[in-house]
Amino acid sequence: MEITGLITAILFGAIIGGLGRAIVPGRHNMSLLVTILVGIVAAVAGTGVAELIGVADTDGFDWTEIALQVIFAGGAVTLLRGVQQRADTK
Repeated sequence: MEITGLITAILFGAIIGGLGRAIVPGRHNMSLLVTILVGIVAAVAGTGVAELIGVADTDGFDWTEIALQVIFAGGAVTLLRGVQQRADTK
């Protein structure tokens, strides 16, 4: 992977992770690094699903692919928050 690809992955990870945090209500005690990692994983998963259903390569901006990525990020934020709350109660 080239350095530009790594920088792009970090930037998109931060954006998608931030949007994922924004759609989940409540307070999130996640670091910036965890947010970026969640965003990167969600972006890869969302792109994979978009390719499977045939909406990854469309004319113009791929809104469906972005929506899938943000939904995956929101789900990951929710899961991580639940895991963190369980760990805090023990």
